[in-house]
Amino acid sequence: MGQKTVSIISNSKDKERFVKYLLNDIKALEIMIEKDMIEKGKNRIGAEQELCLVDATWRPTPIILDILPKINDKHFTTELAKFNLEINLDPIEFKGNCISKLEENLLKYINKAEKVLSEQNAKVILTGILPTIRNKDLNISNMTPLERYYALANSLSNLRGGQFEFHISGTDELITAHDTVMFESCNTSYQLHYQVSSDQFVDLYNWAQLISGPVLASSTNSPILLGKRLWRETRIALFQQSIDSRQSNDHLRERSCRVSFGNRWIYDSIVDAFKEDIVRFETLLSNDEKTNSLKMLEEGEIPTLDALLVHNSTIYKWNRPCYGIYDGKPHFRIENRYFASGPTIPDQVANAAFWFGLMSGMPEEFKNIQNKYEFDDAKTNFLKAARDGLDNKFLWIDGIKYSGQDLILKILIPIAKEGLHRAKIKKEDISKNLGIIEERVKSGMTGSQWMLDSYSNLRKNGTRDQALVATTAAIYNRQKEMKPIHEWSLANIDEAGNFLNYYLHIDQIMSTDIVTVMEDDLIDLVANIMDWKQVKDVPVENDKGELVGLMTAGLLVNFLCKSNKEKKINSRIKDFMIKDPVSVSPETSISNALKTMITLKASCLTVVQDKKLIGMVTDRHFVKVSAKLIRDLK
Repeated sequence: MGQKTVSIISNSKDKERFVKYLLNDIKALEIMIEKDMIEKGKNRIGAEQELCLVDATWRPTPIILDILPKINDKHFTTELAKFNLEINLDPIEFKGNCISKLEENLLKYINKAEKVLSEQNAKVILTGILPTIRNKDLNISNMTPLERYYALANSLSNLRGGQFEFHISGTDELITAHDTVMFESCNTSYQLHYQVSSDQFVDLYNWAQLISGPVLASSTNSPILLGKRLWRETRIALFQQSIDSRQSNDHLRERSCRVSFGNRWIYDSIVDAFKEDIVRFETLLSNDEKTNSLKMLEEGEIPTLDALLVHNSTIYKWNRPCYGIYDGKPHFRIENRYFASGPTIPDQVANAAFWFGLMSGMPEEFKNIQNKYEFDDAKTNFLKAARDGLDNKFLWIDGIKYSGQDLILKILIPIAKEGLHRAKIKKEDISKNLGIIEERVKSGMTGSQWMLDSYSNLRKNGTRDQALVATTAAIYNRQKEMKPIHEWSLANIDEAGNFLNYYLHIDQIMSTDIVTVMEDDLIDLVANIMDWKQVKDVPVENDKGELVGLMTAGLLVNFLCKSNKEKKINSRIKDFMIKDPVSVSPETSISNALKTMITLKASCLTVVQDKKLIGMVTDRHFVKVSAKLIRDLK
């Protein structure tokens, strides 16, 4: 989405015009390859760093448009959401001290952002998915108000023809739907670029696909979304589902998702990949600046291939082929999009050194991998890594299934080391960064493992919201120490700060694991449920899943005392329940909720959104809050 002058394709004439430019770009690219015009003999590397902006309570803060003018640096730009920020680093030639230079640049720009943010009592955090992000943060009002974002969002929504659906299962399960693409803004990544020559592209792109599974397993960093423990790299599933334009009936025919690992190897050239994407994916956007690539070539100019770049920007392969012009010369790049942001700058630089070393060090026997290894096996390795990280066995080219640790430590790190030496990278940088990968993999302490261990430990003594806040605060505190993830101590509950960070609204203390009954159920059922679960209040729903009543222990005792035996057996809940239970919205402040309970003499509150029960609060919840407040005030 680097193109700022884009618009939605709204009619057949717009589409026809854009497709003509797109086809011209493909023909021009073929001519450029045939005439050997693509730069070779130069290897450059680059990176894009995405960041989360948080306020003093460790929640997303939508202030990007306020801080960008104050930063006043062309390396900084917007992202989809107003609570995210992107830094585009300058390309560096892949040699000598380039790895330490990459680290130096990252630190310089992040510190620059931090300095401006501190003036607004805000901070930046490196993490694949911010643990404290909430559903309400994903409102369309938090989308960055630029035409290119609205154009993409509207195009995908039109194709989808309904809500975007999410179903991701891990330790917990997320099942939800959203009416915009804003769920995509949960993801923050660390994207790497590696320049390759035209004649190397096929072998190196296929090699990049092959190594993706184990490399991802070594670096996972986004296991929690909306308080749910899902995949080790939840971004993989979330990104795919957040902009999936396919409809539910598309299972009747095979369609590709715009976010994917791909479906096959590349065989002839980079043009094959671009052609496949034109065949498979609907054109969504048009660039406003129209340039005739073939005419530019005839006039001795280097075509910018604007139409191709716009189309390519709406297709999000985890390893994406790229065309660009640098210093007046056209070149090809492979963009690695599966690394999460964080957990620290040293970890990110180590990930980069590992991947760049692997790309540079591809052994001779891995050429023509498309004739030696099944693509589906590489794809399976990638998805297994996203789900379970290092806790996997990966099928390698020799037909052996290796554990994640063995494949990385015994096979891939030596290849990466050879590749870095081949590029004449500074020895100290090789030793330092591959050493971080080695220690992380040996210990199994990836960013996702640290987060899961911290969260589970925190839940023993705190609420879910308190644990999420403490985890987020701990991430920031340890990032400032500049130590890699395998050296981190687990988060502790005190890092959540005072109660104002996690006890403001009722959704921060409510229970979401609620037992309910249906209005037509027998009284006998709710009586047994209260006995089995030791609860005094049970919400009642209708067949639409809407809250219609509340059954309390008091009502049940009254019924049992007054009813005859025959009536007890056949009575339905709907005839005795409270039909207008005391309800509040999730945004209700805790103080107002407590006042409501006291005024109405209610023993519980149901938390309702769009007529659906989403949570419940009893007097026990307020006892826990009071205990925490007393401790904080000592």
